[in-house]
Amino acid sequence: MPASNHGSPEVLDFLRKRRSHPAVTMSEPSPNEDQINDFLTIAARVPDHGKLAPWRFILFRREHGEAIGKRLAEIYERKNGPLDKDQREKELTRFLRAPLIIGVVSTAREHPKIPVWEQQLSAGAVCMNLVSAAAAGGFASQWLTEWYSFDEEAASWLGAAENEQFAGFIQIGTPTQAPVERPRPELSALVHEWSNTP
Repeated sequence: MPASNHGSPEVLDFLRKRRSHPAVTMSEPSPNEDQINDFLTIAARVPDHGKLAPWRFILFRREHGEAIGKRLAEIYERKNGPLDKDQREKELTRFLRAPLIIGVVSTAREHPKIPVWEQQLSAGAVCMNLVSAAAAGGFASQWLTEWYSFDEEAASWLGAAENEQFAGFIQIGTPTQAPVERPRPELSALVHEWSNTP
């Protein structure tokens, strides 16, 4: 069968051009509830050895962003010392930039057959699917982690249970400007043909 009969050129063109939007450039509106459910359904369609679904979602709405920012600023300052004006503003507004933020939580656990690393990779695939689904739906999207993904106290306050970890916070909103392309790696430096010849 000719190669032109395989796949969807439109989908491939979208994937070639997909680009993250900085959260600070996002505005209302955010996706509606039907769109959110659709994006999450798509996000969950990832390789998942053993059908463990080793991830879950937490939705953060912009109306809660001020309270979240105050708590993050308090935690950060207590652990790192006094904040200057710019750093305080940065912490206070982290959950105010995008109208919707979806936390993807890795719930990976020890399993007799499926390594934790493989489960964590599945959570990463969920993040990428969610970013792509939102972008395909006409929204701006960005995958961020930030310090609070890795700080046990902050992550717990944001909803991660013991032995869970945020794989990312997916920022979603309406774009206010075209995304800027960035340099991409040269495939010639990354791709090698395997050979067992010494």
